[in-house]
Amino acid sequence: MEFGDASTTIERYRQALKHILLMLVGMAEMGFGRPLSLVLGEAAVAPRPRRAGKTGRNKPSAALCLPRHLYRAILLLLRPAESAARRLIIAAAQGIVVALPPFRPRKPKPKISDTVAAMRRLGLAVNLSKQDFARYEAERKAAERRATRPRGQNLSLLDALKYPFRIRRNYVPAHAVPRIRSLDDDAPRIPLPPPPSQNDPMNAAKLTLRLDALGQALDDLPGQAQRFARWKARNDAALQRDRAARDAAAAGGKPGPVRFRRFSPLRRGRPPGGRLPRFDPDAPKRKNIREVDEILAHANAMAYYALEPPRRDTS
Repeated sequence: MEFGDASTTIERYRQALKHILLMLVGMAEMGFGRPLSLVLGEAAVAPRPRRAGKTGRNKPSAALCLPRHLYRAILLLLRPAESAARRLIIAAAQGIVVALPPFRPRKPKPKISDTVAAMRRLGLAVNLSKQDFARYEAERKAAERRATRPRGQNLSLLDALKYPFRIRRNYVPAHAVPRIRSLDDDAPRIPLPPPPSQNDPMNAAKLTLRLDALGQALDDLPGQAQRFARWKARNDAALQRDRAARDAAAAGGKPGPVRFRRFSPLRRGRPPGGRLPRFDPDAPKRKNIREVDEILAHANAMAYYALEPPRRDTS
């Protein structure tokens, strides 16, 4: 499949994704009841939930919550929009050459705060010199500043990988859970928990930051392309160093070091959030296919074309 100069197609899809993003922002503002710019300040300093939408001990304020049906509706379009923007960035980075500085191996320097915490967990007394105590205080203050700093979020340049060894939990519905407390027939039965409602409040702090990150990436697509080109150059250089280290170890009859790195920024198979496995302009359009699915399928093909190595002329 030949795409040639894809700048016109990238710009057209960028504008289409911006229109979809404006629709999602409007849906979020309808749920919050105020502009999204006012919500971003609170979302940046909100406590991190254990997972998206879960409210636990650090329950967010009602100003950062959206109804469940609105939260799910925004997320259903946000995931494919993020995947499409990621692939447009990869396609826009085609041909960008990045010159890396000479590689300097890092010397790991353990934090003294981790050593102190480990010794205190074992119940051991800790005596620090003046230099170590000053270093410990500096690390503690830096950690406090990082905790109170408003956090931002950049659009991820890599697809999240599926963990092949993940054990899926078998969830049992509430009506099938045993509720027997004793063998006495007169014992009261435990009432069933109420089913989830469409209006349950969901923590939308992270969702708000993701909307803002997508908007910033679409507004600065050339800058994001430079960012991806730098990542690809560093990753390719690291892969070459790992290969050279394995070859040197194999020549000496020793097992080489094993390091896990990404070979491709894209995940194999269907793009995350998409409903089309591949781009086919001549295929009949199905009813459940949305505009963002068509954009994602075409952008996915463009990204794979941009990642292909240059073909040699064998004529």
